[in-house]
Amino acid sequence: MRTLVWFRGKDLRLTDHLPLLDALRGGEAVPLFVVDPYFFAPSRARELPNRMQFLVESLEELAADIKARGSQLLFAHGKSLDVVPQVAKALAVSRVVAHRWSEPFGIERDRRVAAALAAAGSRLELFEGETMASPGQILTGQGTSFAVFTPFARAFAKSVTMATPRPAPRTLPPLPDLPASASAWLGPAPTLASIGVQKNEFLTPGGERAARGRLAVFARAAAAQYDEGRNLMAIAGTSRMSQDLKFGTLSPFAAWDALREPLAHHPKAWRAFSNELVWREFAYDVMRSKPAVLTHPFRPAWEKFPWREDQAAWGAWVEGKTGYPVVDAAARQLLAEGFVHNRARMIAASFLCKHLLLDFRLGEAHYMKHLTDGDWASNNLGWQWSAGCGVDAQPWFRVFNPVTQGEKFDAAGAYVRRWVPELAKVHAKYIHSPWTSPPLELRSAGVELGKTYPRPIVEHVVGRGRFLAAAEGHLRKP
Repeated sequence: MRTLVWFRGKDLRLTDHLPLLDALRGGEAVPLFVVDPYFFAPSRARELPNRMQFLVESLEELAADIKARGSQLLFAHGKSLDVVPQVAKALAVSRVVAHRWSEPFGIERDRRVAAALAAAGSRLELFEGETMASPGQILTGQGTSFAVFTPFARAFAKSVTMATPRPAPRTLPPLPDLPASASAWLGPAPTLASIGVQKNEFLTPGGERAARGRLAVFARAAAAQYDEGRNLMAIAGTSRMSQDLKFGTLSPFAAWDALREPLAHHPKAWRAFSNELVWREFAYDVMRSKPAVLTHPFRPAWEKFPWREDQAAWGAWVEGKTGYPVVDAAARQLLAEGFVHNRARMIAASFLCKHLLLDFRLGEAHYMKHLTDGDWASNNLGWQWSAGCGVDAQPWFRVFNPVTQGEKFDAAGAYVRRWVPELAKVHAKYIHSPWTSPPLELRSAGVELGKTYPRPIVEHVVGRGRFLAAAEGHLRKP
């Protein structure tokens, strides 16, 4: 039996790839990737350059790994709805196998592709793998989806059996002869040049090999202190595997399995790390059960919330010129590296939504544009949590103080000094609030507020009070 294995951008690996392994058990496996203009047209790709760079690098390695095993990754150019049935017909495959997607547009795409394949006498079979539990699998006692993380995590622990990651196949069957009609859809692998994206040397490198390297480094170094180190913005205390899980260069089971034994004697670190993986599961579950969260607040009471419109404030936040050093460091790290430390993300998100009273969807879209690990479910869950309109017990009236957050989680100011170099010589005592520094000390550090570095665009007390007044007034409406 000949099977088409459809790699789809969330499973760019050979290790622990269930559709591929299932196809090999049945006979011939033909690897396929669709270069869909929805993502790969230059006008689209330039709107998410960092993710596309990671994707192109990962595809390059995947193609090389498949070739080294005796086969070839076919690149079909065109819309998935059109070319997948074309390829299936041209190669006379009996079925197409792929990993399931949970995003609404992915579900609709698969429905339409499945219908087109069925009409032509083939079929689409979807496998779980983007998450450890199928979205919708974890339910309350009443059979409904969870809206709070902690009970979800308890239910997850009771109901999910951790699978051992499957090794990559050592060999793959050679491709069948391609018919002349293949020229209608067959094309070259995408490159950064072909999609109009300029290479960013500061991005996390793509590919399964780099992903497994990051996992190994984390397991033997920072993992044992993860419960504390993950909050310290100036150190390499996090796993840096979020983009690997997003693109599937690493399966979630592989991440879980690789850390379970090294952290056996570090229960706090294991609890913190495993909770992060389960939080990702929660994000997918929420999106699957309530897809409207991608465009609307999770909590209906937050519809038509009185967000402000302030282009100057928005521009300052995007460019890292708010006058709050840790907020500005987060903004600049995003633009430079396509990554933001998770603690800095929370501080920056809280500042945008609460101090500036700007719609969380603005920040969510900005992060999705620039994050290499930009994931619809996780990004949305995080932004709604920070705004106070999402799931879980995060109280909407909790407003992060960017100064005290910086002092607590970047005590010496190393994170700020790296990303806001104009403050590099400011004393640690004042690095998170340079406006409180004695003028002579600021001058000796080469800082002139309002010229070399901005004054705060809003006072903490003023911003906090403005948000609380707006929220209380809105949420108390009958």
